Amino acid sequence: MIQDDAVVIETQGRAGVVTLNRPKALNALTHPMVLRIAEALTAWEQDPAVDHVMIRGAGERGLCAGGDIRAIHADAKAGTTGSLDFWRDEYRLNARIARYPKPYVALMDGIVMGGGVGLSAHGSVRVVTERSRVAMPETGIGFVPDVGGTYLLSRAPGELGTHLALTGTAVGAADALLCGLADRYVPSDFLEELVRDLTEGTDGAPADKVVDRYALPAPCSDGLVADREWIDRCYAADTVEEIHSRLLGTGLPAAREASRTLHAKSPTALKATLAALRRARALDSLERVLEQEYRVSSAALSVPDLVEGIRAQVIDKDRRPRWSPAALVQVRPAAVERFFAPLGEGRELTF
Repeated sequence: MIQDDAVVIETQGRAGVVTLNRPKALNALTHPMVLRIAEALTAWEQDPAVDHVMIRGAGERGLCAGGDIRAIHADAKAGTTGSLDFWRDEYRLNARIARYPKPYVALMDGIVMGGGVGLSAHGSVRVVTERSRVAMPETGIGFVPDVGGTYLLSRAPGELGTHLALTGTAVGAADALLCGLADRYVPSDFLEELVRDLTEGTDGAPADKVVDRYALPAPCSDGLVADREWIDRCYAADTVEEIHSRLLGTGLPAAREASRTLHAKSPTALKATLAALRRARALDSLERVLEQEYRVSSAALSVPDLVEGIRAQVIDKDRRPRWSPAALVQVRPAAVERFFAPLGEGRELTF
């Protein structure tokens, strides 16, 4: 077993086990954690004693709340580029998880957001529970969904992914399954026994078959099934302004609430996110989308809204961000296009 303050890497029976170990920070992901997980995956890939990999979070609150945005805030505020190195290695890890040759079981219990989605939703066996709350909430901090989030959400049924990406809405187990962010529902009361079976089980069953022993039909949808008609109609619009207009025009309370939610987000981030989702649909692989996301994230690092959004939500917690510009109409097309501009030789993320 290898242990440090942030992540525990160990082999238990026939499983390689990653435990994110920052429960007081809701297991927020740091650059050293990313590197350590990648190193472990390399070792286990070549180890015939390891049949599958499992990732889980320490504590009772969730798998992972995302990247360490306090560190990103400090980096952006100082005008330095440490976050670029973090994202480069993190996105490579996301792609590695998606292509990992052994079963990769993600226990998505509790809060799974941002970077936590990147560590789990690209896996081959993705387990949610009745406590799961899965989200890509980046627009609320002046950022754009990354870690392959625009790949996953652009491929959700209809316009459900557009709704989740723009509003940052957290979904439970049934809606995570509906949107393709998870595969199986296992009640949290079964997790301890499931982990024991995955690590100590002696019948040699593949990981997915082991999980199937504990899986049940998910509870009812949080609302996406019932709201699907107006979501698909409203979010099919070509601009965020038109999405707003369609939401308000429905006369439906849920749609109006979605409009109010959008109104609180960064106008620049909303427009960049919609553009990123539409472009991601046309890209043919996760790797190509991650390359695009790296450009987008690199641009976001120098946009005032990222520093301001993290300040308002995490540092000062006044929940009153002062976006710049403050209105959608003030975000010019050129400001959105710069998120997708080439970074220059030697600066791109490539696979």
